[in-house]
Amino acid sequence: MTIYNFGSINADLFYHLPHLPAPGETLAARGHERGLGGKGANQSVAAARAGSRTVHIGAVGPDGGWAIERLARFGVETQAIKRSKEPTGHAIINVDADGENTIVIWPGANRGQSRDHVRDTLSKARPGDYLMLQNETDCLAEAAELGQIHGLRVIFSAAPFDVASALDVLPFTDVLLVNEIEMEQLSAALSKPISAIPVPAILVTKGAHGADYHDQATGEVIRVAALPVAPVDTTGAGDTFAGYFVAGLDQGMDVRSAMEQAAAAAACKVTRKGTADAIPTRDELTQFLKAFA
Repeated sequence: MTIYNFGSINADLFYHLPHLPAPGETLAARGHERGLGGKGANQSVAAARAGSRTVHIGAVGPDGGWAIERLARFGVETQAIKRSKEPTGHAIINVDADGENTIVIWPGANRGQSRDHVRDTLSKARPGDYLMLQNETDCLAEAAELGQIHGLRVIFSAAPFDVASALDVLPFTDVLLVNEIEMEQLSAALSKPISAIPVPAILVTKGAHGADYHDQATGEVIRVAALPVAPVDTTGAGDTFAGYFVAGLDQGMDVRSAMEQAAAAAACKVTRKGTADAIPTRDELTQFLKAFA
């Protein structure tokens, strides 16, 4: 099968700091790098590195050829990435000495998607394929509805969280991916507990505390623990989890096995600096897990 991922592509600009700046504070960075990022690109790289055929749908600006080349090098199919007149999106990522981060995103070409292009690309999908979405592009509800029409399983990462966007996409979503804070925000916006959110399944990631999968029809909750590691950079850990999780389902794993694989990949990722460039391959993950055997 195939994973289609309609999502953002960014240049990630990293600044390594002794601590995250307080309001009004100016800090000198100890280091700076540029890497490939964006929630969409990160999740595509994770799914491809996990071994699934992954087609990325998105847009870059006239300056974005390097991003397309890097996605292709990671095994992502890039034929559905369009060039826009808008510059490629970018993110400013401040990382402190403990690996925690703050991120500012400028969307650029990610907010200039073509509905016709999304429609044409998804018309090639087959029932049973997967469609991944995140909240860093426009045309989300249209893409989700098209995915449902074509019989795709729609996986929506509702981040960066926005109530209106989430409510537009939820009717077409099979699995909602959120972290604990986003889940609280959604529950508050709907005035409903997690058990009453109208979506077939919700996967809540909890960082160092693992993840919970809520089957809304049966009430079953599947919990997996996170592996104990010393984090270097937590940027992109949730995206790594998402891509590996969907790849696991795509490859026939049950939910628990897919979650365990995803949790291991996210743990490996946080021991490395960077975002898409730091996501492990399946072979690298196997080597990493030997330390926990």
